[in-house]
Amino acid sequence: MNLRDLRYLVALADLRHFGRAAAHCAVSQPTLSAQLKKLEDYLGVALIERQPRNVSLTPIGEQIVERARRVLQDSNDIIDIARASRDPLAGSLRIAMIPTLGPYLLPLLAPKLRKRLPKLQLMLYEYQTAVLVEQLKSGELDLGILALGVDIDGLESQDLAHESFTVALPANHPLAKKTSFKMEDLDDATLLLLADGHCLRDHALQVCSRIKVHEAGDFRATSLETLRQMVAAGHGITLLPELATRGPFAASKNPVIRPFAKPAPYRVIGAVWRKSSTRLPAIEAVCRIVSEVLSE
Repeated sequence: MNLRDLRYLVALADLRHFGRAAAHCAVSQPTLSAQLKKLEDYLGVALIERQPRNVSLTPIGEQIVERARRVLQDSNDIIDIARASRDPLAGSLRIAMIPTLGPYLLPLLAPKLRKRLPKLQLMLYEYQTAVLVEQLKSGELDLGILALGVDIDGLESQDLAHESFTVALPANHPLAKKTSFKMEDLDDATLLLLADGHCLRDHALQVCSRIKVHEAGDFRATSLETLRQMVAAGHGITLLPELATRGPFAASKNPVIRPFAKPAPYRVIGAVWRKSSTRLPAIEAVCRIVSEVLSE
């Protein structure tokens, strides 16, 4: 039994397909299949149920995959510890952001990271919150940047900034003449929201919980940009995080963007990582820069 075979097994557990697992591991399908059969022979138990067009794990296979993930993470940590001892701000760091943050934060963040952490190789991903948290726990990611307020049991977190919400509404909307909004101004409004799975949907509903709003029943957006276009077309109003109104979006005349009067509702942007992470110096350095960018 070796780490290579455990990687093959975990890949098959994740992808449930011999061909895709082999491609993921950069080996031929016969090689992967043969090595997994040798692993089963060595352990003396069946790990995989092989059926036409269907691959699943046996109950004991599921248990062994769970342990294999830990072993592989520990082996990666050993490598990280060795690298960090030479230069804690070098090597690779796997970072993921949520879709309502990444497209707006990364263009501002990337130049500063390249300048101040030139030896750090950043591997950037985008996931919805639930997937991001699971990827962190399984060791597939080193750091997550997301909106806090979700279940991150077993992980460490740090507040980075408070990001205010703004109101986006069609240019011809009767309320577009207002320069700022109180929450009561949105009473009885039609609100466009993201689809289930996006934490911004939950935050928007929470912000509007003390007033009566009507959610557009025939529409669920998959991105903030879809929301922005639907608002511009006159289908309702929405809440946008402040960062999504900066840069090229700041000059837009439709939709109209208006702030809330103070105290404005906000979401807490934070960093999340494993308690056992061996990359704390690099994580802390990235968090400082992210906090600076969000506070500008």
